[in-house]
Amino acid sequence: MEDPLTNSEFDEVIAAGMRVLGLVIDDAWRPAIRAHLEVNLRLGEQVLEFALADEAEPAPVFEAASNA
Repeated sequence: MEDPLTNSEFDEVIAAGMRVLGLVIDDAWRPAIRAHLEVNLRLGEQVLEFALADEAEPAPVFEAASNA
């Protein structure tokens, strides 16, 4: 597992996302956004570390029936 990002690096990711999406975010929200990103990165690492057998098949795709 890689070292977690620093607060400064998370702030850079947040700033880049704001520029790309054209968002203006109040500074008071940055700690909550940073915490959200930290949790998502940690969960993503767990998914990537899960070993699957070479024979593993993806689940079939199910679609909801239309009510029309």
